[in-house]
Amino acid sequence: MLVLATAVLLVGAPTLRAIELPSEDDPDFSFDVEPPPLIQNRGDESSATAAPEPADVDPAHLEKQLDRAKKRAANAERLRKIGALSKVEVEQRALRVVRLESDLAKVRLDLAREELASQQTRSAAGEISKEDLAQIEASLARAVEAAQTATANLQRAELEAAEANLHRQQKLLVMGSARKSDVSRAEEKIAELKAPKN
Repeated sequence: MLVLATAVLLVGAPTLRAIELPSEDDPDFSFDVEPPPLIQNRGDESSATAAPEPADVDPAHLEKQLDRAKKRAANAERLRKIGALSKVEVEQRALRVVRLESDLAKVRLDLAREELASQQTRSAAGEISKEDLAQIEASLARAVEAAQTATANLQRAELEAAEANLHRQQKLLVMGSARKSDVSRAEEKIAELKAPKN
């Protein structure tokens, strides 16, 4: 056993001498260890979840997506408390619910407009009564109101998420885990959301 240990030392000794350790005079040498940024600025996530075209989307499919997103958002806070999810992920799940609600309201509005247009031509031909047309117009008015409310909720939720991201990036910058460019991007996102829409 002693012979085996001696043989290992004799064989390994030249290899150990060949490894060059950096000297303290080397400018690249540092004992400081900087952790990587904990949260990368995720960029423009709204482009990935842009509103779908109404002609391409089935409202029933959007409703299923919304139900799944609501279930995921409901479980998110519990998962955050046990350490399985980050606070950012919880916020993103809640924001996804609001985006899907807005998308669904827009699709329903477009469908209500199409229904009104087709029923107006039928009314002009005398195929349906004016009372039936009035009901369709009332349902269109409700769809317009729902879409406006959903759009306002989405804008408010996106602004709140952007502000939370800015505060998070500022805290990380103070701790040394973020860059000034991350804070600048977060500030630009808030300015973009606050800018008046055309």
